[in-house]
Amino acid sequence: MSAATTLTLQDQSANPAPLGLMGFGMTTVLLNLHNAGLFELNAMILAMGIFYGGLAQVIAGVLESKKNNTFGMTAFTSYGMFWLTLVALIVFPQWGIAPKASESAMGWYLLMWGIFTAFLFVGTLRMNFITQFIFGSLTLLFALLAIGDFTGSAAIKTIAGYEGIICGAAAIYSAMGQILNEIYGREVLPLGGSSH
Repeated sequence: MSAATTLTLQDQSANPAPLGLMGFGMTTVLLNLHNAGLFELNAMILAMGIFYGGLAQVIAGVLESKKNNTFGMTAFTSYGMFWLTLVALIVFPQWGIAPKASESAMGWYLLMWGIFTAFLFVGTLRMNFITQFIFGSLTLLFALLAIGDFTGSAAIKTIAGYEGIICGAAAIYSAMGQILNEIYGREVLPLGGSSH
């Protein structure tokens, strides 16, 4: 009679979160530089929205599912699709595929994303501070953008732009913190520990 053999599989795959955070962070900063009035909505933002904000985040989300991370999979895949739908909302009317969305319709679109983000923020209360800050500031960003569209207030949209730059920069910081902390094997950039 042979003894039972136990096989232990160890996950050797890389952490996909920095890729997703960079795709989100850089694209968010660039869009909100536009919202803050620094430059026009142009091909650079649309290209970033499709490829880095969109496809890179979806890839990160799929890889998070392999890590058994439901939060990361849902967040990265969803926000990747957010960027792809945002680009579609801009280019579909230009291509004659669908009429341009009204400011009211865009307000509802942004409000739904804000509600989704608020629920994810509740999940971050069991994570590190920087993740809480990213999702808290993103919830506020969606609220400001929705209010800006519902009211037509240029001032609120400009404020949202500056707030969005801070949100995107926090995501970039988190990504770089995870990469550098892993490479150096110590806390090079602090991420605020864990609250549980």
